[in-house]
Amino acid sequence: MKVDGKHFRTIWLEGDGATVGAIDQRRLPHEFVIARLQTCEDAADAIRSMLVRGAPLIGATAAYGMALAMREDASDAGLDRACARLIATRPTAINLKWALDEMRTMLRPLAPLARSDAAYARADAIAEDDIVINQGIARHGLPLIEKIAAGKKPGEPVNVLTHCNAGWLATVDWGTATAPIYLAHERGIPIHIWVDETRPRNQGASLTAWELGHHGVKHTVIPDNTGGHLMQHGMVDLAIVGTDRVAANGDVCNKIGTYLKALAAKDNGVAFYVALPSPTIDFTVDDGVSRIPIEQRAAEEVTTMTGRTADGRIETVRIVPEGSPVANYGFDVTPARLVSGLITERGVLEADRASLAAAFPERLVRAAE
Repeated sequence: MKVDGKHFRTIWLEGDGATVGAIDQRRLPHEFVIARLQTCEDAADAIRSMLVRGAPLIGATAAYGMALAMREDASDAGLDRACARLIATRPTAINLKWALDEMRTMLRPLAPLARSDAAYARADAIAEDDIVINQGIARHGLPLIEKIAAGKKPGEPVNVLTHCNAGWLATVDWGTATAPIYLAHERGIPIHIWVDETRPRNQGASLTAWELGHHGVKHTVIPDNTGGHLMQHGMVDLAIVGTDRVAANGDVCNKIGTYLKALAAKDNGVAFYVALPSPTIDFTVDDGVSRIPIEQRAAEEVTTMTGRTADGRIETVRIVPEGSPVANYGFDVTPARLVSGLITERGVLEADRASLAAAFPERLVRAAE
C-alpha cells in the first residue's frame, strides 16, 4: 500500500540478494524507520520484539529467517536450530508454525549446498502468495461494503469498525481486515473507519490509524470501550477484524478485546466479520476457547506508554502505580456463534468446520498428516 503516495511492502529482499528489509513497527507512528535483518537471530528478534507483527507478516518473516539461517549454517543441525529458534518467538499466531513447516519440508530433502538459494526462493514465494491471498480477501469482502453503500444517501459513508491492526502492516501488503476497505476506497466508495485504539500496545491508534491516514482513508480513533456505544446509536454498519488463528470449529483468536466487540455487535444486530488468509486456519484445534494457547506478554506493555512530547521527544512514562500486579493477556477467542462470516481468499464462509473444510480441503489433509 502507499505511504504518502509511495508504495511500500512491510518486508522485502534487499538489492544485495541476502539482507531482508522490514519496516520497524516499534517506531511507528512517530518515526518511519527501515530495519535490516542479516541473520536468523535478527529475524527471531524482529518477531519477538514486535519489530514485525501480525500473523501473516510473522509467517513471512520466519520464512526469511530460515533463508538467513541457511546462509549461516545449511547443515541438518543448522536447519533444526533455526526452526527451534524461530518457533519459540510467538506462541499464538499459527502462521509462524505454518511457514516454518513449509520451509522445513522443502529444505530437508535438499543437499546443504542447495538450501540457501532454495530458501530465499521459497520465502519470496510465501511473501508473494500472501499478497495474492489478501487481494482475494479484498475481492470477496468488497460486496459486503458495496451492499451497505447501495442503501446509503449520496456521499454518506459506510462506517466500519475494526480492532487492533489487521492492515497491510500486519501482512506483506493489503492487509486482511483492511483489504476490502482499501479496495472500496480505490473504487471511490465513501467509507469511514472507526479505529479501536487497542490497549495495551495501541496497535489500532499507532498502526491502523497511521496506515489509513497515509493512504488517504477517512478514519477516527476511538477508545476501546466506545464501540458498543457507537453500535447502540446506529453509527457502525459492520465490523471487520483480523485473526491470528481460526480453529476448525470457526472459533476466532484475535487481539484481546475482540470478543467484547463481537458481543456488542451481536446485541445490536451489527454484522461481525473476520478476514483471514487460509494459513491462519488450524484444523488441529477443534475448540478455540479451550485449546488455543493465549500469549501472556510483559507487564511493561500495560504499566507504561510511549509517545511524543510537546517538544518532539519520544518518551516512555509509567501510568500504573509501582507494586500493582499486572495481567497482560495478548489475545482472546471469539466463539463461532458470534461471527457473521469468515472472509477468505476463496469466498465468505460460515464460521464452522464444514464450510472451512469444503473451502480448504488441502489444509485439512495437511493437518491430518
